[in-house]
Amino acid sequence: MYRSHNCGELNATHINQEVTLAGWVQKSRDKGFMNWVDLRDRYGITQLIFDESRTDKAVFELSKTLGREFVVQVKGTVIEREAKNKNIPTGEIEILVNEMTILNAAITPPFTIEDETDGGEDIRMKYRYLDIRRNPVKNSLLFRHKVAQAVRNYLSNLDFCEVETPYLIKSTPEGARDFVVPSRMNEGQFYALPQSPQTFKQLLMVGGMDKYFQIVKCFRDEDLRADRQPEFTQIDCEMAFVEQEDILNVFEGLTRHLLKEIKGIEVDKFPRITYDYAMKTYGNDKPDIRFDMKFGELNEVAQHKDFPVFNAAELVVGIAAPNCATYTRKEIDALIDWVKRPQVGASGMVYVKCEADGTYKSSVDKFYDQEDLAKWAEITGAKAGDMIFVLSGPADKTRAQLSALRMELATRLGLRKPEEFAPLWVVDFPLLELDEESGRWHAMHHPFTSPKPEDMELLATNPGKVRANAYDMVLNGNEIGGGSIRIHDKATQQLMFKYLGFTEEEARNQFGFLMDAFQFGAPPHGGLAFGLDRLVAILGGQETIRDFIAFPKNNSGRDVMIDAPSVIDDVQLNELHIKVDLK
Repeated sequence: MYRSHNCGELNATHINQEVTLAGWVQKSRDKGFMNWVDLRDRYGITQLIFDESRTDKAVFELSKTLGREFVVQVKGTVIEREAKNKNIPTGEIEILVNEMTILNAAITPPFTIEDETDGGEDIRMKYRYLDIRRNPVKNSLLFRHKVAQAVRNYLSNLDFCEVETPYLIKSTPEGARDFVVPSRMNEGQFYALPQSPQTFKQLLMVGGMDKYFQIVKCFRDEDLRADRQPEFTQIDCEMAFVEQEDILNVFEGLTRHLLKEIKGIEVDKFPRITYDYAMKTYGNDKPDIRFDMKFGELNEVAQHKDFPVFNAAELVVGIAAPNCATYTRKEIDALIDWVKRPQVGASGMVYVKCEADGTYKSSVDKFYDQEDLAKWAEITGAKAGDMIFVLSGPADKTRAQLSALRMELATRLGLRKPEEFAPLWVVDFPLLELDEESGRWHAMHHPFTSPKPEDMELLATNPGKVRANAYDMVLNGNEIGGGSIRIHDKATQQLMFKYLGFTEEEARNQFGFLMDAFQFGAPPHGGLAFGLDRLVAILGGQETIRDFIAFPKNNSGRDVMIDAPSVIDDVQLNELHIKVDLK
């Protein structure tokens, strides 16, 4: 056998035992008559000692040839370590080596395999298999496994059945671009990789599976950012004979379970807010409620004065930043410059200092007296020592700008604490949203989302006011999951396709299989999908999902390790009846 123990389990109880270990050389320290080597595997590090007076001469000389990341097997005796290391579990012992085999030599790695490495992100992505040897990446992958196992156990205990669905499917309009795969056997035709298993999980409900889940890869051809990858993993779930409340209770329970099992945190409260309230109060539909800073709309108390900027605005809105009245003019100007960046797009910002003595000092004192500013403080919830920041302009854009400022202030003030968790549900989303360019209505979630029954009549008269039977779970300002009650009858689904601008022929061509299934007795059903990558990153206290994915793509969608995507040769292209034209 290659090993009797791993490199993280030996301790003082093993002293005088003969053991066999295998692993990688982390580092070595040659003192001439004595050589120490740190041997590493997934489980930890064990110190080896090669002593000129006690170790076989050939083995002792061989130990001097070891380089970083050599793979070796050693046999020896566990002895007490003179200079103990309390920072590692094996720090009380070391192995007096009497036999050693070099299983594989290694060239010098392009960066140090240490927790704090000298390798930049690009080089670590290219040699990702080396990066995985580092504790931060290794532990992130182990953490991901722990979360996935907890999910599987929880859902399995509730009688959910894990069912795999196909990867080679039909291209359907679900918002993002599809990745397409040409079919050699069906000339001129293409599969698509699934953006989600949406229609298949609905068909499983038609098939009577009742409770389905799957931890599944999904694919979207879209521009990337820190929390996006072209291939990502969902915890995909569907249930039959349920209403919205049933689904919220099950997956609130799952989230509580994960927070308790993984983080040791009990969460009592999952607030529920409507989409309209979220947008009005926080400026986005995934608010971070670990901190306050709710929006205060100031139109009634800030307009009809002599300040033309506010008078011309559709919306005047502010937030109270806690304990920021001490900001210097330089700090305030830096924030104004921040909101004027193209990424935010504000034209300027008004501020009000709430002084400790109860007075107010603002950048618009010329237009507003102390009584006016006191009303601003009341509406925004500002207290003595706080600073009120106010933006104005078109309602939707201004809310988005203030939302960005709210998050930036929270980051600067240390209010977005990764060890705190504040989940909530956002419900009652609009069913449809209008594409201003095309003038067509699009499903805010997907075409299979059920409208609220009480809003059905509005489809014909005021589609933008129809609420969806949809819900998102938000955790620390991130949408970690979303779902809906589905349409389960053919007539309503046809009506939905009609309002989305599908002709009868287009609907039949794209979704005929689903419409046919509905004619054979589809049960009421609904579901939800969690983004596993993002959920794991948040539970792990990180902003980016990349370290929790074994082999991620870069921001250009490339795998620089295997150099993909790449060109394929003419033989393959000819088999697929494809001609590449790069003009």
